[in-house]
Amino acid sequence: MRVAAVDCGTNSLRWLVADTPQEGPVTLTDVERGMTVVRLGQGVDQTGRFADEALERTLAAVDDLAEIFARTKPDAIGFVATSATRDADNRDVFLDGVEERLGVRPEVLSGEAEAEASFLGASMSVSAGAKEKLLVVDLGGGSTECVLGDRTNGVIAAHSADMGAVRFTERLMPSDPSSEREVAAAEAAANQLIDEIAADVDLRQVEQVIGVAGTITTVTAHTLDLPGYDSSRIDGATLPVAIVEAACSELATLERSRLATLPYVHPGRVDVLSAGAVIWRTLLRRIVDATQGRVRSVTTSEHDILDGTALNVARGTLGHL
Repeated sequence: MRVAAVDCGTNSLRWLVADTPQEGPVTLTDVERGMTVVRLGQGVDQTGRFADEALERTLAAVDDLAEIFARTKPDAIGFVATSATRDADNRDVFLDGVEERLGVRPEVLSGEAEAEASFLGASMSVSAGAKEKLLVVDLGGGSTECVLGDRTNGVIAAHSADMGAVRFTERLMPSDPSSEREVAAAEAAANQLIDEIAADVDLRQVEQVIGVAGTITTVTAHTLDLPGYDSSRIDGATLPVAIVEAACSELATLERSRLATLPYVHPGRVDVLSAGAVIWRTLLRRIVDATQGRVRSVTTSEHDILDGTALNVARGTLGHL
């Protein structure tokens, strides 16, 4: 069986076509995987609506997807939309546009459902003991999901917070480069939201941290000082928290012109990477504090909500057949 999954977040639209076995455990073998930055969530934090130009960009990318799916011929398609779509009053314009082009209406995931799909995708590819408590952190453009679970019980607790690289850039860190005052304000706002996360997700139980999504993979590439974005080097990379924090601190105050020269930074992330780095650094510090230093490293995964969505399509719990 061939499945397709699409994840449209605040900043990027990502897609995966994968083959799954007819019998036995559901696994994914990539056929094609891609991403384009559409910034669907442009201005949604201030206006509560999708901007016309953001809708135009995103639906043009969906037109391209229709051509890809016509060529790869998936048997089932699942399309999920997350933070920006949850917040936009005119979301039906987007949902209708996708349905017209692909024949499947996007499912607007709640924060909790987004968290569960992220955990499913991330945990499938990372080595861990059956009872080891994993914290999956999915740091997106509009929201961040923190999911505690293990391979035996799945998700134990989860929380979706309205902090993301695009949202914090527009709200708290618009300057180029970000000022010390802006960074401090973003850190304070992140800590306040992490207090809410910690009320639902017991960070003291964490034994392994897995970070996913564009901000975190880019920070990992920066930490590794890669000559270009290399998924094979990034996926599964386990690094000391202290080194990752140092990389975040450097990215937080770099001028955008300098960020644009880094070979692993996608052009569509240049203006929001600093805010994302502040969020990631703040989260890591809180996790280390909560575990009294027991967590000393963090693992990056290239597998996330997109892979979780594809698995759900393969299992028949999501998507158009």
